[in-house]
Amino acid sequence: MPQGRRPSAGLLAPYSIWAALFIVVPLVFVAYYAFTDNSFAFTFDNISRFFTATSVVDGQEVRTYMLIFWRSLKLAFISTIICLLFGYPLAYIMARSSEKAQKIMMTLIMIPMWMNFLIRTYAWMTILQDTGILNGLITAIGLRTVHIIGTESAVVIGMVYDYFPYMVLPIYSIMAKMDIKLIEAAKDLGCNNVSTLRRVIFPLSLPGVLSGITMVLIPSVSTFYISQKLGNGKFFLIGDAIEGQFVANNLHFAAAMAFILMVILLVMMAAMKYFTNRQVYGGSEA
Repeated sequence: MPQGRRPSAGLLAPYSIWAALFIVVPLVFVAYYAFTDNSFAFTFDNISRFFTATSVVDGQEVRTYMLIFWRSLKLAFISTIICLLFGYPLAYIMARSSEKAQKIMMTLIMIPMWMNFLIRTYAWMTILQDTGILNGLITAIGLRTVHIIGTESAVVIGMVYDYFPYMVLPIYSIMAKMDIKLIEAAKDLGCNNVSTLRRVIFPLSLPGVLSGITMVLIPSVSTFYISQKLGNGKFFLIGDAIEGQFVANNLHFAAAMAFILMVILLVMMAAMKYFTNRQVYGGSEA
């Protein structure tokens, strides 16, 4: 297509129809159910219930769903940070490797994604349980067994394992296109490796970092199967709460929780995008 020409409406029609059917329409239904009761009369009760419902935990009255949400957000942030700390240097190594090495590392990262999500989760249950592979190796070298399964640590491990590729690939795609001459120029001007990373590499890779954080954080916050299996059902995450309300046929309250979670995540994404624009484009819109 010649530069400057805009695609015709006919070319955009298939995507527009797809987006309307599978993105816009479901969101409209979620919002509709969130703000109606069982008789489909307009109400804010579902939204207020999320923020005000209480229960007694360890002798103290706590806001039930807010506690669940903050626990979900905490574990999601921990998982995202771990993925970023390990994924960023790996993406940089991949981007600076030979073409053959890049293909090998890409394949190794993608192989777990070829397996079913359920199978991967069950595999980690086998690894982390008290009589599992990990504790078998620990006891073989004379150390005491470590109880991991059924803890928040096990859930974080499952999240990191399942969503790690979603952090590496966006960062790698940005770094692979990065002009190596910019790095060479920074070093010629007196920057050491740390300064080059801080002043050149990291700012230029921020769009990839933002995409990676978004692609890990959002599914981590809303996950439910990992917490059920690796957490042994000992604590709820917000995805578990939504699923539980849906199974109990409380569709309106389930939709309200999903709607609130969606709004919070959209606000977080907008804040991260604003920060990235300020860092990379000097405050101008990308």
